[in-house]
Amino acid sequence: MSDMGQFELTLRSTSEREKAMLAYDFPILGLFWTMLIFFIWVAWILLIFRTVMDVFRSDDLGGGMKAFWVIFIVIIPWFGVLVYLIARGGGMAQRQIAEQQAQQDAFASYVRQTAGSGTSAGDELSKLADLRERGVITDAEFAAQKSKLLA
Repeated sequence: MSDMGQFELTLRSTSEREKAMLAYDFPILGLFWTMLIFFIWVAWILLIFRTVMDVFRSDDLGGGMKAFWVIFIVIIPWFGVLVYLIARGGGMAQRQIAEQQAQQDAFASYVRQTAGSGTSAGDELSKLADLRERGVITDAEFAAQKSKLLA
């Protein structure tokens, strides 16, 4: 066998061994380590977004201070987020709760407005029947109001 043939055989057997060993190149602890790093990275990204959102949510900061905090967080992320959490982290939960409460109040107001006064046609008919029984309205008035409610 020539030297070139021996080289090709060695090269082929090496690449076949590499393909066969691919499953063993990434051990289970390496997989767990990679997953841990990935989840820590995702948590870090979420923390940065939450911090920047809190900067813009703060009513007590002016525009200049908001710009300062955002630039500080973007340019020096680890230090900027750490300093922000130490300096203003205590109020983050209160600001988020206040925003969610405002959204809940707006939703409840919308539902009340959309649903009307909250009384159904059946409730109105029972009130009209009670008024008719007490003699406050006549049968003709009761029939007219009933037709309005059911229309």
